[in-house]
Order: sequence, then C-alpha cells, then structure tokens
Amino acid sequence: MSDRNTISVYDAQAARYAELTNEDNTGDPQLSRFIQAVPAGGKVLDFGCGPGASSAIMAKAGLQVDAMDASEEMVKLASEHPGVSARQATFSDLTVVGIYDGIWANFSLLHATRTEFPRHLSAIHRALKPGGAFFIAMKLGDGDGPDRLGRFYSYYSEDELKTYLEDARFTITSRRRGSGTGLDGSVSEYIALAAHA
Repeated sequence: MSDRNTISVYDAQAARYAELTNEDNTGDPQLSRFIQAVPAGGKVLDFGCGPGASSAIMAKAGLQVDAMDASEEMVKLASEHPGVSARQATFSDLTVVGIYDGIWANFSLLHATRTEFPRHLSAIHRALKPGGAFFIAMKLGDGDGPDRLGRFYSYYSEDELKTYLEDARFTITSRRRGSGTGLDGSVSEYIALAAHA
C-alpha cells in the first residue's frame, strides 16, 4: 500500500481500527489454522499488519513475528505487542528470499493496484521457504476505487484471485467466504484463501 490517502485514513483511524480488529480476531479459526500450518517457533510475516492484533496472537503462540504496515500509527500500535517486531514499510519493500515459514495477508493486499498485485504475490512467494504457508483475505467484487473513507481498494472475484495465486505458483489448500463490517461501516462479502508455496 502506498496510496497517500489510504495511509492517511489509517493513521487517523488507527485506534478505532484497533478496537474493531481486536474484536474480530478473538478465536479466529483461520488464524488458528495458519498458526498450525507453520512449524513450532517458525518465522512469520504479518504483511499489512494494521494495529497488530493477528501479530500478537501469533507471537503468543510462540512464533517469531515480523510485522509491516505503511501506516506509522498502525506500526506504533503493533509494536506495543510483546514478541512483535514491527516496521513501517510498503508492500514493495518485501525483498527478502526464503526466510519465512508463513506470511499472513489479512485484508491488506486489497489496497494494492491491480497492476502491482501480481508483483506483490511473486515477492511473497520468494520470501517464503519452500512449502511455506500463505493466507490472503480480500473483499469480493470488481473494479477499483475509493471507499466512503477515501481508502483505495481493488476488488476481485474468487476465480480471479485463485488464478492470480496459481500464476504466482501457490497451491491453494482451502477457501472460505463470508461477510463482515469494515471501518467505513459497510458490510462486504469476502474470500479467504489458504495456500502454500
């Protein structure tokens, strides 16, 4: 994410977003399955970590957690969680090769443009160890543009998202569809895919 308006919204709404995501992550079965897919004590990246609610749960489970987000205020909140190493960075800053046992991208890559999206997926694949776990959740739809708060979104169908992951050499292992209320108060349909490199 590098859209200035989107980052500004998250900087301004960080505390409110933290309240929302802390409630949402309580007992998240998808996060539990992701943690189970990573070796004990493994190294993971929360890619677009927001205030670090997922990072905190992964750290409590004994994983080594790196977290990154483009919002300075989100990184400050994520850094407060014990065992979480958070830094301010954009999606394009992921350049490491083969160091992560898992990468968690929970409603973060939906802020990337369609042009950049395949490049980010390739960088994630490179950053994972062979067989490393990958989780991605995205809002369903088509097109792109700002939401009511001015955040930039790209929307995908389930088939499109599966094709993008397969083109980036991921093997999809499970899918889940659902709906939820976002920061702007609107209810959106979403797709969550678990995969491995």
